[in-house]
Amino acid sequence: MDNKKILVVDDDSGLRELLQEYLSSQGYQVRTVADGISMEQHMRQEAVDLVILDLMLPGEDGLTLARKLKARGQQPIIMLSARGEDVDRIVGLEVGADDYLAKPFNPRELLARIRAVLRRGDETTTKVEGNTQAIYRFGSFQLNLNSRSLLKNDAEIQLTAREFNLLSIFVEHPNRVLNRDFLMDLMKGYERDPFDRSIDVTVTRLRRKIEEDPSSPEYVRTVWGEGYLFASGGKAS
Repeated sequence: MDNKKILVVDDDSGLRELLQEYLSSQGYQVRTVADGISMEQHMRQEAVDLVILDLMLPGEDGLTLARKLKARGQQPIIMLSARGEDVDRIVGLEVGADDYLAKPFNPRELLARIRAVLRRGDETTTKVEGNTQAIYRFGSFQLNLNSRSLLKNDAEIQLTAREFNLLSIFVEHPNRVLNRDFLMDLMKGYERDPFDRSIDVTVTRLRRKIEEDPSSPEYVRTVWGEGYLFASGGKAS
């Protein structure tokens, strides 16, 4: 364990205490706060590696806070919700959450998801650092795996970690039909079931950012009944 820093944002004092004790016993540095104001104050003073964020909070709710976090940086987010409805999960993923867990949950399940989310980040970093020729161009876009940036005509396009990872998979496998199971395997660590639509949600978000007309995509095309195909995905330079 490399002593990753986790911030828990939840207004349930009992849950905060439980997670502080349990995750600390697993080797993490854990801090807990009750609302968005306290979260902002903490993050101005100390960097964190992962945020566990409740959906229902006093003041600004978890979705609003997740949008702000993703607009500013790449800290992975695991969202919690007492409701556990599919629509909450989908909306949470749409705003950039890296995973979603419904309350009540077993702390061991949360631990497994924390490890998976952090492992994905570590694996991405290792891959990027080992690749000195990791620039892909398609249309007016330039995707740089080293700097984890996407430029369009020299202007940066903001992507969430999940959007960036999915686009990276697409550009590295151009002009091939990729099914959802293949994409989920490469994204690593996400729980899935036969009705999991999280890849579709991420594709929709990504299209809004790179397609001139998301309803008629040029790059990320749907192959009905099979998956997605990335057209015009450039060659590594």
